[in-house]
Amino acid sequence: MEKKQFQAESKRLLDLMINSIYSQKEVFLRELISNSSDAIDKIYYQTLTDDSLTFNRADYFIKVTTNQEARTLTITDTGIGMTKEELEENLGTIAKSGSLAFKDETEMEEDFDIIGQFGVGFYAAFMVADTVTVRSKAFGEEAAYEWKSEGADGYTITETEKTDVGTEITLTIKEDTEDEVYGEFLEEHRLQEIIKKYSDFIRYPIKMDLTKSEPKEDNEEEFVEYVEEETINSMVPIWRKNQSELTDEDYINFYKEKNYGFDEPLKHIHTSVDGNVRYHAILYIPSTMPFDYYSTEYEKGLELYSSGVLIMDKAPELLPDYFSFVKGMVDSDDLSLNISREMLQHDRQLKMIERNITRRIKTTLQGMLKNDRETYIQFYDTFGRQLKYGVYSDFGQHKETLQDLLMFYSSTEKALVSLAEYVERMPEEQKYIFYATGESNERIEKLPQTEMVADKGYEILYFTEDVDEFAIRMLMSYQEKEFRNVSDGDLGLETEEEKEQAEKEAEEHKELFDKMKEVLAGKVQDVKASTRLRSHPVYFSTEGEISIEMEKVMQQMPDGQGMKAQKVLEINVDHDVFTALKSAFEADEEKLALYTNLLYHQAMLIEGLPIEDPVDFSNDICKVMI
Repeated sequence: MEKKQFQAESKRLLDLMINSIYSQKEVFLRELISNSSDAIDKIYYQTLTDDSLTFNRADYFIKVTTNQEARTLTITDTGIGMTKEELEENLGTIAKSGSLAFKDETEMEEDFDIIGQFGVGFYAAFMVADTVTVRSKAFGEEAAYEWKSEGADGYTITETEKTDVGTEITLTIKEDTEDEVYGEFLEEHRLQEIIKKYSDFIRYPIKMDLTKSEPKEDNEEEFVEYVEEETINSMVPIWRKNQSELTDEDYINFYKEKNYGFDEPLKHIHTSVDGNVRYHAILYIPSTMPFDYYSTEYEKGLELYSSGVLIMDKAPELLPDYFSFVKGMVDSDDLSLNISREMLQHDRQLKMIERNITRRIKTTLQGMLKNDRETYIQFYDTFGRQLKYGVYSDFGQHKETLQDLLMFYSSTEKALVSLAEYVERMPEEQKYIFYATGESNERIEKLPQTEMVADKGYEILYFTEDVDEFAIRMLMSYQEKEFRNVSDGDLGLETEEEKEQAEKEAEEHKELFDKMKEVLAGKVQDVKASTRLRSHPVYFSTEGEISIEMEKVMQQMPDGQGMKAQKVLEINVDHDVFTALKSAFEADEEKLALYTNLLYHQAMLIEGLPIEDPVDFSNDICKVMI
């Protein structure tokens, strides 16, 4: 029996395939099952073009069997089969796709799916097998043929006996090594796992003979084993069913079956698009955050299927980072895949799907905010931080997409409100969207800076997360209303009378404030009389782009140690403390320095800033008490 040689290029490609193209050896079964599905598709297509033929779906299936003793794994299909010439052409020439050629030759319609495109998937079998034997009988032919190969050395083709039309591929599985356990591909549960993972939605039944056991009738402690044929795959994917046929429970069950999470999702999105790019998608908004969400181990992305075959567990290109919490899948026949079908080639269709999915997620979240606020707040409590990061990241590139989804605690509503709701309630004369920053809502409420804004009846948004102000500074404005921190030097709230009074106080006490500024040299930008304080003696306002809260965040970063807010120490000239300051200024310069430092440290404590020298501060308090 003459052994035929692969072409030189084919030898190199075969070696590359075995060692490099596929990252997971288990995908060999996906490839072989996909080829079997193609073969059945072809015979189905023949029935569409030949009126003398009929297609009874019950007669067509794929079967996977194992023989542990012989270390063989066999994949049998009832498809169209191959002639001797087709075995030679399709299997003797690597990268010759019989499926693609069939589609081209028959001018098959674009919407008829043939999975095999590259003609290399079959050779993935050599990743796990020493020998691959293919026995095939072609539709309409009398003779059957066997193709056999042990890898790059070549192959043989001989006539053989086979009664039924179709193809039988037998793999002699490699012996186990120290590094690889090839025997796993002979184990029933492992094969079931691989089939469910990659080929669960192949449109034809994938059958296996499974070993079962049950207790004896007369002795429940002893078991009887028997073999039963079962269909392993689901066949009809949920995403191709009419949404009217499906219930919430169906979607929840699918979420759990696919192990998208251990929680129950807050919302599902089922969409089918048939336009320039065709795809089906089922997406989920989870109710809980994965434990590793903000770690480097977390992988975002959706499952990607092509014609119902799983191509990637995680396709990150299908989701923007700010929606990385979304789980689910996409099935498209239009994407360009690489030769191993394990990675996407970046193309226009991929970007179109990502844009469509992003829009659909945003629309769904907006609908939740408007019509199911309780659920949206539950979502926002879990993933709102990620939306804020999305506003801040990429130099604010996505802020227009995300701004309507943001919520913050309101000083007047005592609950989370959206920016649109805040602006809608703004009095006509209010210039800015006011916000205050702090570690908690309770601490912010007590801040001296909020007194004047609150007294005028204006609503204040409370920012309690480190990313809040960074996101808002990137946003800059909303519906043409600028954001303004209540600690900013200019709030535009003072009346002309208050401004004149402030100027008068500044002039009258200029020497006192200059002296205090001298005492605090290098610590504050200025010292001045406050127009905002009512009951509190002192606080910091800021000038410039960096706020005190931003300074605190920056100080925690390795490269942000030099970032400081330009602080202005504002004094309440109507407070008894100011009377003590004036007396000290007139009679005791040392006491003035003591009072100035105490007020500075008091302002630091109010802001939650660390005191540079706690011992000196403690000693200063003792001096006041003596």
